[in-house]
Amino acid sequence: MKYAIIAAGEGSRLSQEGIKMPKPLVRINGERLIDKLIRVFAENDADSIIVAYRKSMTDVAEHLENIKRNGIGGKHVPLEYVGVDTPSSMHSFFAISDKLENNGFCLTTVDTVFNEHAFNTYVKYFNTIIKEHSADGVMAVTRFIDDEKPLYVSTDDDMNITAFLDDNKECKYVSAGIYGLTPQTINILKDCMANGESRMRNFQRALLRNGMRLKASDIGKTFDIDHASDIIKAEHFLHQER
Repeated sequence: MKYAIIAAGEGSRLSQEGIKMPKPLVRINGERLIDKLIRVFAENDADSIIVAYRKSMTDVAEHLENIKRNGIGGKHVPLEYVGVDTPSSMHSFFAISDKLENNGFCLTTVDTVFNEHAFNTYVKYFNTIIKEHSADGVMAVTRFIDDEKPLYVSTDDDMNITAFLDDNKECKYVSAGIYGLTPQTINILKDCMANGESRMRNFQRALLRNGMRLKASDIGKTFDIDHASDIIKAEHFLHQER
């Protein structure tokens, strides 16, 4: 399976709070955010890992080149990276979408922190969905809300997604920011871009509008690293999960 990492944000909030290094290179329990994702993806049978990084962040490019040459922990990883200068995660996704068109793929942003065992379970479920052709995507969801503007996910009793909502406190779940998608969804991404959409949540809504069958999978507690305080919370969470 292919994996993709969107690592092209400016990290402005972290910078304003005194953390000057690019977000992909921020360490959680001694491991850089980008390294953790690449390692975990490689451990989950990655055929390829594509990273979209911010073109101006030359230190991130150098770090990725080092991984491409030397691997992670001495183990080779099938890494490819692309420098982009995009205004949103959805634009970054579009910039690398041509590399994702032929297989099922899993996409996330570089600042997503999750339990590795739960992620392994999620990937196995997504692979089953692909083999059975029983859905067009599996969106990771969580009951834990730690986002300033969460995307609420409405589901039926069989965990079929029925809506993506900006404000609905009655929903059990919010998006965990991990997307398992089949190649058919790329065409809808292209339509969204042509129509001037710029938010991932609107792309997800477009998937439903166009008849895509989406499943939700509870991946447990997740964190986005947007603030310096999020680093401390994520480290505490990962210590508890060991």
